[in-house]
Amino acid sequence: MNENQHVDVAILGSGFSGLGMAIRLRQQGHHDFVVLERAAEVGGTWHYNTYPGCACDVPSHLYSFSFAPNPEWSQTYSPQKEIWGYLRKCADEFGVRPHIRLNHEVTKAAWDEDEGRWRIETNHGPFTARVLVAGLGPLTEPKVPDIPGLEDFEGVTFHSARWNHDYDLTGKRVASIGTGASAIQYVPEIQPKVAQLHVFQRTAPWVVPHSNRPITNFERRIYRALPAVQRLVRAGVYAAREALVLGFVKNPRLMRVVELVARRHMRKQTSDRDLLRKVTPNYTIGCKRILPSNGWYPALDKPNVELVPEGVREVRRNSIVSDDGVERPVDAIVFGTGFHVTDMPASQHLYGRGGQRLYELWRHSPRAYLGTAAPGFPNLFLLLGPNTGLGHGSMVYMIESQIQYVLDALRVMREQNLETVEVEQATVDRYNARLERQIEGTVWNTGCSSWYLDDTGRNATQWPDWTWRFRQRTARFDPAEYQLETRSPAGVPVAA
Repeated sequence: MNENQHVDVAILGSGFSGLGMAIRLRQQGHHDFVVLERAAEVGGTWHYNTYPGCACDVPSHLYSFSFAPNPEWSQTYSPQKEIWGYLRKCADEFGVRPHIRLNHEVTKAAWDEDEGRWRIETNHGPFTARVLVAGLGPLTEPKVPDIPGLEDFEGVTFHSARWNHDYDLTGKRVASIGTGASAIQYVPEIQPKVAQLHVFQRTAPWVVPHSNRPITNFERRIYRALPAVQRLVRAGVYAAREALVLGFVKNPRLMRVVELVARRHMRKQTSDRDLLRKVTPNYTIGCKRILPSNGWYPALDKPNVELVPEGVREVRRNSIVSDDGVERPVDAIVFGTGFHVTDMPASQHLYGRGGQRLYELWRHSPRAYLGTAAPGFPNLFLLLGPNTGLGHGSMVYMIESQIQYVLDALRVMREQNLETVEVEQATVDRYNARLERQIEGTVWNTGCSSWYLDDTGRNATQWPDWTWRFRQRTARFDPAEYQLETRSPAGVPVAA
């Protein structure tokens, strides 16, 4: 397609954010929209992350759309294949497939001030849209560290989020870099296959027992016959997760209870005293993401696994060298090094008024209003933008809250005949000043280094309050917080 296609709303991405936005638009009678997805299938992070053992660490009943409960989950914590299948099923059953353009990579989206619309460039031709919704997600772009000599390595390298299934790790010497949420899951899976596994750890994670269990056939029958029961279970899971806010946000000293559980788990599953010393964190639990696993410590305890409590100094042609100068021969390097979160590469492709890139506005420290709106970017709504992250609950809950906010914004624009809405800089400043005061005393600011923090050391990721308060804040779109423009009969923008 080479001719320009104009739509009322263009949605970037088809993960939980993009699909949720598309479904809710259609449910409200909006049909003039398109979903632009660069991959060959919907699913976002659950399409891309296919590493061994990949699963969600939020309970299944909570990690799904509230309007689309799934009575068929096989476990209380869903594996990647089931979540991806669930998202594909939602795209089909809610009728948004005709709106989705797969294999459409957006190379640039720029605001056209003269026309009052977004101009979107893709590898399949241009689109224009009155409103742009960016559902690109923070856990999208893999981060690979800049290690000297990596380009000269003669073995195989890949990131956990782009797992190379064509390469058989059986009998290989493997270096795994990173000990975050992905490594916690894939290390126990690949350990029995490899000849030798070197796990490089800069910072030990806090690991707690995993409560995952199979969901019985009887439970599934109940959920199918009585959906209200599953909604009740979801509410109970939500309440239990929300209680963690007391420790994360209100009083970090309460996290000592969780720490006792983690320490007992660690001692119970680690037989070697030297290994126990290496896996014991030296920071407050919760400051970095808490990870559930029953397989992590036993995997590290196996004879063919070495936990290296060092960073990587350099990579050579057939080996890897740790910071202490020790060289270890390896055949493959797996990066479990996370994602570009506070420096999202997608922000480099969004251009607002005067040609300003969102990346430049956010340089070193991203800020937005309700994680949704940025000054200088009219008619742009972000889903899972700055400070919408959680240390305890479901991101789907936050996504649905933001979707409701965008829907209400579209309602106000329609009812008041508004051409553009653009958040005031003063609104963003007030909002973020309050956020920073709230974050000050949280567990995330107790001194550890984490991906929650941006280049300035500011927490640009987490929501420092109850999630129901975020839902309250996003329930209604307040035009008073925005610059509003209508159009004169001659097509000239006029302040509303």
